[in-house]
Amino acid sequence: MATQTPRNMLAALSQVNQQSTLTNRVRDLPTPQFIDLLDQITREFEHFLRAIDMINNESLETMLEQILEAFTLKIGQILQAERTTIFMVDTEKQELWSKIAQGDGERFLELRVPMGKGIAGHVATTGECLNIADAYADERFDPSHDQKTGYHTRNILCMPVSNKAGNTVAVVQLLNKQSDLPFDTQDEHSFREFAASIGVILESCNSFYIAARNQKGVSSLLKAISSLEQSLDLEKTLQSVMEEARLLMQADRSTLWLIDENSNELWSKVKSGDGKSLVELRSPSDSGIVGYVATTGETLNIPDAYQDPRFNPDADKLTGYATRTILCMPVYDSSSKLIAVTQLINKQQGSFTSSDEEFMRAFNIQAGIALENAKLFEKVLVEKQYQKDILQSLSDAVISTDLEGRIVTINDAAIELLGCPLKDEINRDLKERWEARLLNRYVWDVIPLEKLQFRLEDSLTTGARHYVPEQTLRVGILAANPNNGSVYECTLMMPDRNQAGRFWPWGEVSSTLPPHSLDQVQLLERSINLTVNPLTNPEGGVRGGLLVIEDISQEKRMKTTLYRYMTPGVAERVMALGDDLLMKGERREVTVLFSDIRGYTTLTENLEADKVVEMLNAYFETMVEAVFNFEGTLDKFIGDALMAVFGAPLPLKNHAWAAVQAALDMRQRLVRFNTERVLQNQPEIRIGIGISSGEVVSGNIGSQRKMEYTVIGDGVNLSSRLEGATKEYGCDIVLSEHTYELCQNLIWVRELDRIRVKGKMQPVNLYELVDHKDNPLDPQTKEFMELYSAARSAYTGMRFEPAIKLFREAEKLHPGDRAVAVHINRAQEYLISPPPENWDGVHIMTTK
Repeated sequence: MATQTPRNMLAALSQVNQQSTLTNRVRDLPTPQFIDLLDQITREFEHFLRAIDMINNESLETMLEQILEAFTLKIGQILQAERTTIFMVDTEKQELWSKIAQGDGERFLELRVPMGKGIAGHVATTGECLNIADAYADERFDPSHDQKTGYHTRNILCMPVSNKAGNTVAVVQLLNKQSDLPFDTQDEHSFREFAASIGVILESCNSFYIAARNQKGVSSLLKAISSLEQSLDLEKTLQSVMEEARLLMQADRSTLWLIDENSNELWSKVKSGDGKSLVELRSPSDSGIVGYVATTGETLNIPDAYQDPRFNPDADKLTGYATRTILCMPVYDSSSKLIAVTQLINKQQGSFTSSDEEFMRAFNIQAGIALENAKLFEKVLVEKQYQKDILQSLSDAVISTDLEGRIVTINDAAIELLGCPLKDEINRDLKERWEARLLNRYVWDVIPLEKLQFRLEDSLTTGARHYVPEQTLRVGILAANPNNGSVYECTLMMPDRNQAGRFWPWGEVSSTLPPHSLDQVQLLERSINLTVNPLTNPEGGVRGGLLVIEDISQEKRMKTTLYRYMTPGVAERVMALGDDLLMKGERREVTVLFSDIRGYTTLTENLEADKVVEMLNAYFETMVEAVFNFEGTLDKFIGDALMAVFGAPLPLKNHAWAAVQAALDMRQRLVRFNTERVLQNQPEIRIGIGISSGEVVSGNIGSQRKMEYTVIGDGVNLSSRLEGATKEYGCDIVLSEHTYELCQNLIWVRELDRIRVKGKMQPVNLYELVDHKDNPLDPQTKEFMELYSAARSAYTGMRFEPAIKLFREAEKLHPGDRAVAVHINRAQEYLISPPPENWDGVHIMTTK
């Protein structure tokens, strides 16, 4: 007798204790019954395949909505209810949920109710049937829904729908039987006739729905992970994380916030309103929902944002956006350090579930790895650019090689040393073409220095370091000027090692093309110092070589000298004009600035020598910057004094205005300098500045042993005298009338006096520099200057009593003004001993 085949073969085979059951079953089966068994298993597999197809079918959610809608309609018809709702039980979230149709063509709206709340919640929790004849008499009924909608609930029939195991899988709630009578026991009996079938169908649909949701989540997660692995760019990774997380969780908005430990902030980049650029957002790392997660590392799944005290609704108020649900989770790197926070807002249907948390947790693990990689990559790029910038900023030629001696990197200074005219505006890509021809070449083939190959190979092999001073580097340049719009060319010509006077383009010896002779190329000779060092890896092994070539030619020595006295831009222009500009004497219109420290001897008498030098170096450093900022030339230091020239050696159209701006800058710098000294319990420094414009003689002056570029003439002497006059008049900056006339429309001044300096017969007007006219005068200063001017007019008109009265009024506004006091004293003396009738108001200075 044949063994009876079970009703569900695959279910039987899936049991752990049924191993080899199929083998035992088919061993003695006749062929016809074996064929029947195969047919049965085939049918069962076809059922499984259809179930898998349903799980992968994106319309499964629509199918569940249609089933709920149809069942809701039919149950309402059978039991004659005005309104019917089927609530599914979500045991994971401990909620009841239902899909409510909003209208034709619109998506279903998902409603959720906590388990145990209201009539439906009670039935779902207890499994009891509730038949309520008067809804308002039952304390479990919530009348607020009626108040919102205007509907009046009279009676309720609410019954559980169970599966075969007796667990409640759904709750059917019927409102208001269409007749005036309430629901009765016959209605309950009618419902139970089809409740079991509904339970099986709904449980199956729900199981398929959950399986499909999980399948979809896994698929989205894999897609998101794949997307994260495609970029090492931090900004692109941020955007990828945000978009994939939003799609994965079916959220309305998503943001990934990175933790900035330096500023103790969270930051992110989101698309601007036009979608064309990224806008950076920043928030304190302990503020709001995101800040809480960043601080504690906890996951926050908030079903109602406005009920959470940590939520800040200000952003919603500003934008009109309504935040409902939030899922906020930490992101860790490979060392379990919290580096970011993901925030999802407003799940499209319902609220975020624990399954959502699991998917997002898995996603955040991958996001953490992607962010860590992107940060490391960004750090590498920054470090690479940093090293490249350092390399290009060096004035010395620097070349790195691999272990075979081939060029890996070469900086601009090295390319320029070989003769490439980098500052040539005709052809901007000339340097790039040179660099392309030099990279990957053996360095000794393009740098013709004696024993270079031996020294580099020794360094690469043994780690030895070589320094060779004062070598001569000889190369040739073959230049072709542009013709008919062609690109400017400049070719590096390397000397033939075997025959003097022959040159090969780029050092590439050819059997078909003849070499160039010495009369065809421009020969360049550089005096250089050579350093050869090994490049090592972290383990101490050699991974390449480094050549540093210092140009010590006359041109560079002169340029270095000029840099001490003028800005690099001015120095470059001086070099371009040749030696004659400095060596030959020349008359020029310039402005000379003298500055000196007040009370220098008293200031330094209690200081050690090294402290005096330290103070002067710091002081001169900032003051020289003020001179250079306005294209001045540092002429010399005279102890604690500084002399600068504006308009030489290169002419400067607005030399007077440049000098005045430099003086104002020096005034501001001194304030900052003294602020630092006060913080260090050091005395403040006071200075006087004298400025005058006029003709001088400029050039290299000195002996054969030592010569310096300087200027001489009356303008220089007068500037020095004006600097001394600042002591007598109590001012920090004094201008001569010659300087004032050249920039009078740009500055506020006070006419101090008309004097005749020692050693000069021609009198000159003095002006105190108050400020430039971009800064309006305050009312008190303006009134003071008007009173002072009126007093000066009375003084020079020999009306000394009115002058004294006006000076006294001015003194009230600026007590202690030394120029006022000087004039009052002179006027009082003139009252006793009047000056001659032809007196011109000039005061004769008897000191320097």
